[in-house]
Amino acid sequence: MVRELFVMAREHAPSIIFMDEIDSIGSSRLEGGSGGDSEVQRTMLELLNQLDGFEATKNIKVIMATNRIDILDSALLRPGRIDRKIEFPPPNEEARLDILKIHSRKMNLTRGINLRKIAELMPGASGAEVKVRSWAWSSAGAARGTGNSRSLRNVL
Repeated sequence: MVRELFVMAREHAPSIIFMDEIDSIGSSRLEGGSGGDSEVQRTMLELLNQLDGFEATKNIKVIMATNRIDILDSALLRPGRIDRKIEFPPPNEEARLDILKIHSRKMNLTRGINLRKIAELMPGASGAEVKVRSWAWSSAGAARGTGNSRSLRNVL
């Protein structure tokens, strides 16, 4: 399947190959393992082979995404393969506040709800976590017939 993906990208260049959650096949290879692990390793080896045979002049870009760069195989990250890394850190407090504002727009917020304080209480939370927590708060408040700060604090 990996080989076919790269063949298709070459045939339709310019193109982009985007592989999300690459850690599912690109984690460090270990000795031994189960049958499923050997299939993952074969997939990884084919990916490495395709990246090695890749011509930069073909106008094809390969982009991979992961939340766990720390477990990726060093062979995948070596120069000439996937060697440029762009980190998207969790949002800072101001960005969390903006995310809360976006996702609370359609909510019937009780007076006195301090979105800035909520953003402050969520250090290190990803944008997705902020979104899910705001929805959870809204659902928890709706279930109780309230949207008050106590229900919000319980969700946080």
